[in-house]
Amino acid sequence: MARYNGPVCKLCRREGLKLFLKGQRCLIDKCVFNNRKNPPGPMPKRKPKMTGYGAQLREKQKVKRIYGVLEKPFRNYFKKALRMKGITGENLLQLLERRLDNTIYRMGIASSRAQARTLVSHGHIKVNGRKVNISSFQVSVNDEISLSEKVLNLELINSNIELAQGVGLIAPWIELATDGKSGKIKELPKRENVDIPIKEQVIVELYSK
Repeated sequence: MARYNGPVCKLCRREGLKLFLKGQRCLIDKCVFNNRKNPPGPMPKRKPKMTGYGAQLREKQKVKRIYGVLEKPFRNYFKKALRMKGITGENLLQLLERRLDNTIYRMGIASSRAQARTLVSHGHIKVNGRKVNISSFQVSVNDEISLSEKVLNLELINSNIELAQGVGLIAPWIELATDGKSGKIKELPKRENVDIPIKEQVIVELYSK
């Protein structure tokens, strides 16, 4: 599975927005973005003027980095969203939200989508009682998500759940069990459930050229 392995704090600085790519570290004062918000690289002598295409490109890159998706699969998500009924931009975000790794993150089991991908790829996630190790797996309404017994009582999982529930990070489209270690998809994610500042229409305009 192809993925970005470079320093993720540079991605936040490049986009000028905290993308929460390092989980709990992004919530503390040691977060690099709190002290170094300038883009990586040498400081330009003058602020470059942003063109229309540049703004579209930056928006696309931001969303790709948030969800940890590379260019080819991201373009495939757009093509699929284009074929779906409804608004293409909202369909695109819904497909990204329905990824299994994002669902695990939205449940609070993982502190970041990268950590969620690790849990999925190592076979620690079950969907309807069956092991699924594909991060891009699309969850559907009434799907039941649970953990394998090997990581069920892991201290890392417990601390993630406690933090997520404490700060209210659980997605409203997921119905959690009492212990927070399993859940059910009660409805498909809606546009208002995406709590990240995204201008999806700008991405649609970019790919529609």
